Amino acid sequence: MAVMNNRGRFIVFEGIDGAGKSTQIDLLKQKLQADGRRVYCTAEPTESVSGGLLRDALGGVSKRTTCELAAMFVLDRIFHNVNPVHGIEKMLAEGIDVICDRYYYSSLAYQGSDTDFTWVRDMNLNCPEIRTPDVCIFLDLTPEQSMARIEGGRVTKEIYETDEKLTRVRNQFYRVFEELKERDRIEIVDASRSIEEIHQEIVGLLQ
Repeated sequence: MAVMNNRGRFIVFEGIDGAGKSTQIDLLKQKLQADGRRVYCTAEPTESVSGGLLRDALGGVSKRTTCELAAMFVLDRIFHNVNPVHGIEKMLAEGIDVICDRYYYSSLAYQGSDTDFTWVRDMNLNCPEIRTPDVCIFLDLTPEQSMARIEGGRVTKEIYETDEKLTRVRNQFYRVFEELKERDRIEIVDASRSIEEIHQEIVGLLQ
């Protein structure tokens, strides 16, 4: 898994809720470290003040309009990239691989399915301080599989975790990927299989 110019590699994981992103991120981190790479795992929303406001909204603690959410995610994403302590750009420049749980693809899929898609897309893709990943790995599940996993492992649900919303969001993810296929490297992985099968496919995609 060589990296050009000694820069780290920016790997994003996406998927509807319950797709197994956390599990696969942890396995990939272990694999990269075993290969002698330095790895930094991160997620959106971030642990910043803006990220906390977003988590409150997603958890239903505070009400925000879809446009508010979309704009708040852009603000949090800019901070995520440029933070001088542990921002994405700093880590990559130091040769550290960055694995991120969710990125702008989620904004385009979640908020982009509830408000003007072009506006959400342009805010994210035209911002010079929001970096394009080296690869986006989309763990694909049907909404039915997603809900079964959520209901089997969670006490509470987020505002997007209903069959209807997950169906709309999954369809929107595919719209996003079709639109960005010439711009971004996007790999779709069947997440209904065993954890090890999924992991091995991801490792193969990155080699």
